[in-house]
Amino acid sequence: MKKGECEKAIRYLCTQYSNERGLPMTAESFPSFSDFVSWLREKGYGGYLDFRSTMGPMYDAEMWFDDEFKQNWRN
Repeated sequence: MKKGECEKAIRYLCTQYSNERGLPMTAESFPSFSDFVSWLREKGYGGYLDFRSTMGPMYDAEMWFDDEFKQNWRN
């Protein structure tokens, strides 16, 4: 898959993850990226973590996750 396709999917799936886990999409909810990755794999969406990237797909996916959950201050 292409990076842009994966970014769009992961950002959308952050919302689905948030709804399923009952987590508000705010920094105060302190969601776990590793839990999100496990959730993606359990749901069959692990392929969205397989794309070419200079920094690596997990790095980019975590940045998008942090952006969606307003946790950019951690970086």
